[in-house]
Amino acid sequence: MARSKASARDALLRVQRQRENLAAEETKLRESAATELGRVLLECGAETLEPMQFKQLVRQSMALGIDESLKRLSSTPKAF
Repeated sequence: MARSKASARDALLRVQRQRENLAAEETKLRESAATELGRVLLECGAETLEPMQFKQLVRQSMALGIDESLKRLSSTPKAF
């Protein structure tokens, strides 16, 4: 017996399953990325920052761009 062509409904269900699998994989990868970033923060002593300050720092750095942020920070005189 010849196999019938997959219906649009079958294709839709397959795409929905793929979407669910991708969402689960994205969640897993985001958690892994967060763990990696957490390790970096601990290595550089950033755990002493208040979470809201750190969030603000990252947001502003992302808005400026990493290269511009680094350039501005490196040109700022350090207070001792």
